[in-house]
Amino acid sequence: MAYINKNISLNQLQEIIKADIHQKQTYLPESFLSLQKQALEIFQKRVFLESVLEDTISFNKKLSWEDKYKNLSLVKNAEELIEVFKLRSDVFTQINYQNEFPDTIEGLNFDIYDKNSAVIFYKNNKEVTATIRLIFDSENKLPSENKCSFDDLRKKYNCIGEISRNIVKNRGQGLNLEFKYLMCGIYNIFMNNDIDMSLSGIKQEHLKLFKKLGGVEIYKEMDSYVSLDIPFLIISYNPNEA
Repeated sequence: MAYINKNISLNQLQEIIKADIHQKQTYLPESFLSLQKQALEIFQKRVFLESVLEDTISFNKKLSWEDKYKNLSLVKNAEELIEVFKLRSDVFTQINYQNEFPDTIEGLNFDIYDKNSAVIFYKNNKEVTATIRLIFDSENKLPSENKCSFDDLRKKYNCIGEISRNIVKNRGQGLNLEFKYLMCGIYNIFMNNDIDMSLSGIKQEHLKLFKKLGGVEIYKEMDSYVSLDIPFLIISYNPNEA
């Protein structure tokens, strides 16, 4: 896949369109200017997608990963990452989480945190059926810090991270096989890449499932999360104690 954000001519085209929109084009109908703005928005989202693909793949290739399970992998190329983004979108649509975790491009769910994440996926019969990511702390901080600060943990640990986008296509009761494999992937990344503590936002009702992993403690209790008006927890997970 060619990364269009590296194409100088297309970046120049983006700037020309921006300048054209910002100028007062009184001779053009408002409907055309509106279409121009929509086109620029789509173009910018595509450029952002390409930068996420490039940076995420580059980040994952630098990670230490033990290939213990043939169906569990880190993303290695753009095609695999696009499949992950599609699965996120499909599952969030099915469980009505579009408001909490909206698609950046319709049908593709990704954000800036992917650029600094270990993105893990599980394949069943050549289909990506589950995925999870472990976000490494960076200048963007961590997603749950929209709700609470982790600065106390930064003082205590050299490197923290956040587990998110925990997606399983076929959801069942309890800890199903795919979820267990995903958590094996998190353990793999945690133990081999110098992360000292990880956090995750979960529904309060799911605590008993995560407790089975071992090394799980409640970091903060909340009455809601984003627009979900249900009890939520921020938990810490230390695989060293799993």
